[in-house]
Amino acid sequence: MSELTLFNTAKLPAYLKGITMDETTRNLMGGGGDSVSRISIRGGVFRKIVNGEEVMQNDDRAMNVVIVKSAASVHRTFYAGTYKEGENAAPDCWSTNNETPDAIVRKPQSPKCATCPQNIKGSGQGESRACRYTRRLAVVLDNDISGDVLQLALPSQSIFGKGEKGKLPLEAYVKFLAGHSLPVTAVVTEMRFDTTSATPKLTFKPIRPLEQDEYTTVMERAESPEATAAVTMTFTPKTEKSEDDEPFEADAETNSVIAAAVAKQAQAAPAEDTTPDTPPKVRGKGKAADVKSVLDQWADDDE
Repeated sequence: MSELTLFNTAKLPAYLKGITMDETTRNLMGGGGDSVSRISIRGGVFRKIVNGEEVMQNDDRAMNVVIVKSAASVHRTFYAGTYKEGENAAPDCWSTNNETPDAIVRKPQSPKCATCPQNIKGSGQGESRACRYTRRLAVVLDNDISGDVLQLALPSQSIFGKGEKGKLPLEAYVKFLAGHSLPVTAVVTEMRFDTTSATPKLTFKPIRPLEQDEYTTVMERAESPEATAAVTMTFTPKTEKSEDDEPFEADAETNSVIAAAVAKQAQAAPAEDTTPDTPPKVRGKGKAADVKSVLDQWADDDE
């Protein structure tokens, strides 16, 4: 059987579609790897990663998926040294709730993420923040909805900002759909690399509504263990806890500097504008347009 399309299992017998990995397969894959299958966007290329190893890649600029599940909030990760893209090592500090470091973090950088010195603009390279945002999604391919559930971890520039019509970052895209009473899980989404960006950045737009049977399948996939694993961020601390690993506690002078920096950022123009573009108006009467009319309207406005 040849690989006709990236990650496509459409040629499999019906009884094998959507089947989960059994214990024998997991054992033979070897220990220590990442058991979650995922899509990486490293280097501006869509790559499929299984058990921590790249098994396929696609040089196309766009890929159509259905988003089946999302983490409850954005996550944060901080690496004390230089982070290498694709590195599997645990960060030095991280947060799954976007508010406080996780309980198992050996050396939290601050009691709260909002006032953390690693969250100040300029704490990272250039004007960036040393603590990075990510959003984990569970997706399936639009031509293989019953196939593999894949993890997609998006960087901040693919999440926040305004974007432009037909090329929206994730939050603006989801808000656009919600403005027309459309759940993101009910449409096929095109994710496309922004070729003007120096680092990998995706934009999103709707392609078509799901058929009823497709939507039913997506709802079932959302409740699967694979989808839950895809949106869950877990790390094992790098080393055993030592006496030197005490939580970060800033003195009064440091707290004053942090507070001043946070206040200055609040007054200045935000580095990442999370306000979406104003959604295009949908022609026709009624309180909410149906899926097809919204997608048709988008197509009309792009002409």
